Amino acid sequence: MLPAKGYAAHDAHSPLVSFSFARRVPGPRDVQIEILYSGICHSDLHQARNDWHNSLYPMVPGHEIVGRVTAIGAQATKFKVGDFAGVGCMIDSCRTCPSCADGLEQYCENGATLTYNARLRNSDELAFGGYSDLIVVDEHFAVKISPALDLKAAAPLLCAGITTWSPLRHWQVGKGQKVGVIGLGGLGHMGIKFAKAFGARVVMVTTSPEKAADAVRFGADEVLLSTDKAQMKKHAGSFHFLLDTIPNGHDLNPYAALLRRDGTLVLVGALTELTPPLVGGRLIGGRKSIAGSAIGGIAETQEMLDFCAAHGIAADVEMIDIQQVNAAYERLLKNDVKYRFVIDMASLENAA
Repeated sequence: MLPAKGYAAHDAHSPLVSFSFARRVPGPRDVQIEILYSGICHSDLHQARNDWHNSLYPMVPGHEIVGRVTAIGAQATKFKVGDFAGVGCMIDSCRTCPSCADGLEQYCENGATLTYNARLRNSDELAFGGYSDLIVVDEHFAVKISPALDLKAAAPLLCAGITTWSPLRHWQVGKGQKVGVIGLGGLGHMGIKFAKAFGARVVMVTTSPEKAADAVRFGADEVLLSTDKAQMKKHAGSFHFLLDTIPNGHDLNPYAALLRRDGTLVLVGALTELTPPLVGGRLIGGRKSIAGSAIGGIAETQEMLDFCAAHGIAADVEMIDIQQVNAAYERLLKNDVKYRFVIDMASLENAA
């Protein structure tokens, strides 16, 4: 086993602290990655604090991982030592079900293995995430990171990036379409960048007028204040596609009214109950659709990273040291980040 060091939550109420554990020695098709940067996703906070009532402790969070390959298994061919590599939200799947066969490992019908807060496949051993100095994964579940990308700003692409890229691609967002991105946070700012790059007319839909300048900087053509009834009425029935990145339960009815006939609203943020109930007539009257989307498969994630490298797209990040992670969690609760925290894992060397 390989000695490893990270930061872990040991229960739902205590701060993350320094934690020593072990990783497996690389197997025939594994890659060992020295972690350079680890993004902080809002779901890290939810999982660490057991908000979804499924947390396993001790927990080393982190599924936005960028690093350097330091060792490869004897049969591994995807990487060479020294390459930059990334690991996202999953590290394994059954690889035999129809979803896996279609390259949609995130929808594995036997359950994808998450990067943390999960047990390794066919094992009781816990999976530990990216708030650590190294990780060992099957090469299939690692992706290549172009040196043309700013590595620290590339880390959030492994979750925030692919979570917004996948539905925009699946629903073929592009030129001639009016697209709304609801919520300007870690996901929303990437949704704007991608939708604009795909050629759509992009509208940022927000409750926060102070975010308008940033939305325009990211590529939004217009900002719609959802608390302004006159603005909402003006835009009613006009959107081809809405990407809803709000992370908590909320009222979909005002947003459904924005869709044109055959328009689609896709949820990528809210995992909890949506309230109040959705009025069916808002959908039936225009053959509108409400859908959901998770992250992308491995091939799709690689496609997204290559597109970002070719078009100079990355996340807007605020760098922190690992010792600041608990303070960062408190700031996340207040939406006080522009737009993704990324941990410089070199700071782990100084961790107590």
